Amino acid sequence: MAHIFFIDPLEKLNIKKDSTLMMALSFQAKGIKSYLLFEKDFSISNLGEAELVLYEFSGEFKEDGYYLNQVELGREIRYQLQREDVLHMRVDPPYDTRYQRYLWMLDFLQHRVGLEVCNPPLKIMQYNEKLVAFRDLAHSHPSFVGSSLTEFRLFLDKLKAQGVEELILKPLDLYSGIGVEKCAIDSNLEKKFLNKVEAFHGAIVAQPFVKDVYQGELRSIYFDGQELGTIIKTPNAGEYLANIAQGAQFKEFRLEGELKNICDEIAQELYEDDVRFIAFDLLGGKINEINITCPGLMVEVSYACKKNLCDLIADAYLN
Repeated sequence: MAHIFFIDPLEKLNIKKDSTLMMALSFQAKGIKSYLLFEKDFSISNLGEAELVLYEFSGEFKEDGYYLNQVELGREIRYQLQREDVLHMRVDPPYDTRYQRYLWMLDFLQHRVGLEVCNPPLKIMQYNEKLVAFRDLAHSHPSFVGSSLTEFRLFLDKLKAQGVEELILKPLDLYSGIGVEKCAIDSNLEKKFLNKVEAFHGAIVAQPFVKDVYQGELRSIYFDGQELGTIIKTPNAGEYLANIAQGAQFKEFRLEGELKNICDEIAQELYEDDVRFIAFDLLGGKINEINITCPGLMVEVSYACKKNLCDLIADAYLN
């Protein structure tokens, strides 16, 4: 049995804190045969055996045991896939045409060989990380998704009636805070909305700006329906994005109470639907997003919680 990590090119990654490389090295340290698969080499065929061009690798962690010191590629091999193998879909969004092609190809491969793809391609297609968070009305923020100015105006009227003064506009299919904009509900908002629709070629997300973000947003990582660890991310002074890639600070957080219960319930529901690996973004006591495409921040959450979360995932496969 081998674990194959389908990953972006190394030159695109921040090696020091890349979640996938941390997983690959941690699995390898547990004695699990592990390889890297890159986009340039990924192909499928219905002739002959199902094979992939993979790479051996080596690396080491820094003294803290969580951040990576280095990763080096080893020899290239041609590997014949087996039913017992696991392929981890770890290519970063955006969920665009390129990404959709890979999911179609992975679904074909999954059915041809019978191996596990984590998370399954059809489930990544099914569960948009923003939309899936909106389904539980009691535990999600008021949200609008679309490109219709008429419907956007109606949504604004409802928010203004609730005393909302600021709004967040963001794309439906990007990540790491890219394209997120805080806007006042004023005479310029409709123009900003239309500009955003044009820039991102269609439907965008609109939500009230939640001032609780200044006190911090939570990232909680789950595998097989169980919480592995949670951190609170706090924006730098004068900023409103609690994004570590853009300088937010973080520390361990104890998830408890009703919010813990609803996350447990959703994680278990998704696990029963074959979605093993997810990450919640929680803000103001509600669910903001549920990342299913490529859950990240494994290094940071591991560092804050003083435990290697990737070891826990590896143990789940070993047991």
